[in-house]
Amino acid sequence: MTQIALVTGAAQGLGRAIAGRLLEAGYTVALTDRSAEAAEAAARELDPSGERTLALELDVARKADFESALAAVLARWGALHVAVNNAAMTLTTPVMQISPEEFDRVVSTNQRGTFVGCQVFGAHMATAGYGRIINMASLAGQNGGTATGAHYAASKGAIVTLTKIFAKELAGAGVTVNAIAPGPIESPAVRAAVPPERLEGLIASIPVKRLGDAGFIGDLVVQLARPEAYFTTGATWDVNGGLFMR
Repeated sequence: MTQIALVTGAAQGLGRAIAGRLLEAGYTVALTDRSAEAAEAAARELDPSGERTLALELDVARKADFESALAAVLARWGALHVAVNNAAMTLTTPVMQISPEEFDRVVSTNQRGTFVGCQVFGAHMATAGYGRIINMASLAGQNGGTATGAHYAASKGAIVTLTKIFAKELAGAGVTVNAIAPGPIESPAVRAAVPPERLEGLIASIPVKRLGDAGFIGDLVVQLARPEAYFTTGATWDVNGGLFMR
């Protein structure tokens, strides 16, 4: 049976890498993004034939977009087995300068977006009796952040907790929910968040002395998405180069 996956924030960076690895592993993938045009471009690059991809506009701040995306996937392929809640807003505003409005904007994208994704996709999967949900948390949500803003760190910490909540809620219906918490990854988001003059120092502070690999994160998503991963749920998988050990 062909497995159908959906990735939010899939037009670039980590989301695109995850979608690419899922395709390489044989999955059929819906790539979603706030920009329909960007999602379409990524889908064309990853799957020129268009047979195994579907590009959709999905703003994670709007629940209706999740519902519309699910309906579009079901209309085309008849099922959804895997959902990756990856879309995020990364800001680095100093904590004492974050306005309430900016805080709400980041939390709405990162925390509430993941909550709604788990809710909408999880409900469908529970009814179907099978599903895999993978949420993208972050090292920042575990150690308070190294280069990101307090609102980003707080929202990612909440994703770790939400993962446990939905894992308990959905386990009996055959749906697993796990999180991945990357440290600094070689990606456009990290390059944009960390000025070049600070990046060298950041890399030096990582015990393995290198930025992480987005492709490996995609490989880990593939492993957690497998049917054989039924015994892993509610976990947060650390990929941080030794910055946070437990």
